[in-house]
Formats: sequence, structure tokens, C-alpha cells
Amino acid sequence: MTNQPLAERLRPKTLDDYIGQKHLVGEGAVLRRMIDAGRVPSFILWGPPGVGKTTLAQIIANKLEAPFYTLSAISSGVKDVREVIEKAKSNQFFNTTSPLLFIDEIHRFSKSQQDSLLNAVETGVFTLIGATTENPSFEVIRPLLSRCQVYVLKPLDKADLLGLLDHAIKHDILLKEREIVLTETDAIVRYSGGDARKLLNILELLVSAEDGKRVEITDAKVVERLQENPAAYDKGGEIHYDIISAFIKSIRGSDPDAAIYWLARMVAGGEDPEFIARRLVISAAEDVGLANPNALLLANACFDTLRKIGWPEGRIVLAETTVYLACSPKSNSAYLAIDKAIDFVNKTGNLPVPLHLRNAPTKLMAELNYGNDYKYAHDFPNHFVKQDYLPREILDERFWLGQDSPAEKKLSEYMKALWGERY
Repeated sequence: MTNQPLAERLRPKTLDDYIGQKHLVGEGAVLRRMIDAGRVPSFILWGPPGVGKTTLAQIIANKLEAPFYTLSAISSGVKDVREVIEKAKSNQFFNTTSPLLFIDEIHRFSKSQQDSLLNAVETGVFTLIGATTENPSFEVIRPLLSRCQVYVLKPLDKADLLGLLDHAIKHDILLKEREIVLTETDAIVRYSGGDARKLLNILELLVSAEDGKRVEITDAKVVERLQENPAAYDKGGEIHYDIISAFIKSIRGSDPDAAIYWLARMVAGGEDPEFIARRLVISAAEDVGLANPNALLLANACFDTLRKIGWPEGRIVLAETTVYLACSPKSNSAYLAIDKAIDFVNKTGNLPVPLHLRNAPTKLMAELNYGNDYKYAHDFPNHFVKQDYLPREILDERFWLGQDSPAEKKLSEYMKALWGERY
């Protein structure tokens, strides 16, 4: 149908036409193997907008020839879930594929709505495919999450996006009638932000703005047309990522005025408040860190309070936390320490745990000297005794290095008092 948006007209019907996510659906990839075998467990697709979550669910349903039900977490309630469960039960027959239930934006389902899915997922009434732009660890209840695999979808890279542009120009029923020339592509790729739907919407906007048959696409034309577009703040596109980047960098740079300005841009643009709150929690741990441990407590309280009081009052809590983090002394020592330790572990592998640090819950382990010679710190003056806690091979390694904020200097001085030259 030519009155459909370009993105809908070009929606892939098979995995061979599907663009991106080769780590999941490329030849030999984990999800591809399960789809080809006709055995797909319940799973959740987590990724940014426009990377093919809904399309992939529809392709799986077509490939498995399974009954396919969809719910939107924005407009559906527990009653709708129960109705789908009853329909799915009526479609169950021996030796047939279980019906598929696709729930878009599953992170918006309440706890009671998610609870209503548990029994049907566990008993195989249907195979659940959830789609979310938010971290399922925060947004999906633990019992449901434990019953589902989580697959992470990535933003489309430049090669994927250029391939999609070429495909659209050559194969779309309307665009192939025009003479479209891609003179420059940097701007259209950048503004799409790895989002296929956004890319095709921009392409459609550019083509519709030209009267003649020939359409030349340049970086300047893309910028000009998008500036004329009233959607000046795009929560899923390049501007979204630029503004959150400016926000975090302003906090890291201890500029409360700039941080509040970028916060206001996000609030005025309709950004998800919980997205902002999560970034504040990350900033408190990554950028303020041990220089002011209270920052993480306030950021967590901000996230909890925002959920309790909602909007628009939540903007005040976000503002308070933003100013506090921006005005706090900064340290990234914990961030550097864990990354250094992970890199070290990746290089050195699984070094054995020293015998005196091992637990001995069984008689055999005790006979093997597990836990022997361990010194219980609380039995010694100042609750400290020198003993080795690292594997023998790396006793001299250092991962955490205290920085020069007043709070962290105290930590470093205390460690030196306990350990001497080691710190």
C-alpha cells in the first residue's frame, strides 16, 4: 500500500532480508539456530528504538507458522492479558507450535500485569516475546525475567544504514520511480542515531520536499530539512544522545549551570524522567565516587522518589540531584579500579583461591585444609591483621589507587596505616 509510511512498506518478511543483529540472527548465531530448529523459548529483546525488535518477532512468527498475538503495554491491561491467554489455550493442539505473544514496551507493564503472565509462560500456553528499550533488570519482575532469555539488540552501524538506504532507493515502490542521488551520507546516518525507522523517515521527508523527479541528498540539505521539522528534540535519535552526553559531561566538569540547562532541555523535550534518573545514579558512582559517597545515596533516593511522586514534581528532585552531583568533588578511582581488575582477570584467567580463604562446608574440604590458618580480623586489635587475600601469583598487584579529594585521602591514609608500604 503506497499510503503506508516508508518504514512500514520496507518492513522485512524474512531473516534473509533482516538488516543488522548478525550476532543474534546471522548464520550460525544463537537465535538463528533456534528459529531454524523451530524451537524458540520465551525471550526479551532489549535495544534502542528502530533496531528491529517488532520486525524480528513477526519474522519468527511467520517462520514458525505459529498463531501470533500482540499487546502494547501502553494500552493493554490485565484483562487484555487474560483474554489473550484464553485465546492461546484454544489454539493449542498436539504437535503444533505454541502460540507467540509479543508485548511491545513490556517495561511499561505494572507488576500485576507482569504477574498475570507467569503461569502461562511457565506452562507453555504461549511463548512470550517482549520488547523493551529499558534495562530488563530494572523494569521486568524477577520471576518473569528468570523464565526468559534476554537478547541485546545493537544500534545499526553505518554499513547497515547505508545498505538500508540503497535497498530503499532501489526497491521501494515509490522511491524507485524517483532519481535519488546520495551525494553525501554523513548527516543522514548521524541523525538517524542507528535507528532504521528514523533513517527511513528522514529519507521520506527529504524526498517529499522535492518537486522534481531528481532528488540529491547532501549533508547540508539534511540539516536544513530537519531544522525545519518541528520535532526539534528526538528522544530516539542523535540529538537525544548529544544532550544526555552534554548533561553528564557538565556534571563531571562541575558546572551546575550547564548541567541544569541540559536537564531543562530534556525535561522540555519530553525525555523519560527515569532515563535521566538512571544516568544520575551512574554519574554518582562513576564520576563522584569515593570523593563523596553520599552522592550515590542521593542519586538512588532521587530514582525512588521520582517513582513515588511522579511528574511534574519529579523535575525538582532531578534538579536537586543534578546540582548536588555537579557541585560535589570528583573521583573515578573505583571506576578505574574495576576496569583495571577486569582487564587483569581477562589476561590472567582463573587463578586459584588461596586455601586459607576457602570455605569448608564439608568434612572432605576440611580434610583438604580449606580454611586452615585463616585469621578472623575481628579477633585482632583495630579489627585488622595482616594476611594475604590475593592469589599468591599476584600478591604485589595494585588495582585501586586513591585520588586527591579530602574524603579519599582519608581512605588512602587509613590503608597506609594498616598495610604500610603496600599503599
